[in-house]
Amino acid sequence: MGMLVGGKRGVAAEPNVVPLIDILLVLLVIFMIIPHHQTGLDAKLPQPAVGPELKTPDDGVIVVQVLSDGSLKINEESVSWDRLAPRLEQVYKERVQKIAFIRGEAPVEFATVVRVLDVMRQLDLSVGLLTPKLEQSR
Repeated sequence: MGMLVGGKRGVAAEPNVVPLIDILLVLLVIFMIIPHHQTGLDAKLPQPAVGPELKTPDDGVIVVQVLSDGSLKINEESVSWDRLAPRLEQVYKERVQKIAFIRGEAPVEFATVVRVLDVMRQLDLSVGLLTPKLEQSR
């Protein structure tokens, strides 16, 4: 910090900004280097199935539908909440592929879908969510 002594106004202080500019340049260099060394988690994206042997017939797909009033259907067959786990267990008892899908109606609560998802995960099922775009491409 510099000071001027004398003159008509008395003592005047002027800040020395050179050290502040040095600090600013060091911070600029640091923030330019840091983003280049950050890496995220590796994600393995699912690849589309190729070949007719990997496709399953439509009657083999199990879809649990969660309706807006909270009721459930398994492949258009109504099922109660207390019978969901036993019914899914019965369906997947002799199946090799344990894949199921959840479809929700438009005004369904997320907590209801999570309850169904929790039941399916307890039965060691692979679970997928059906969206309108996925159903149109089918």
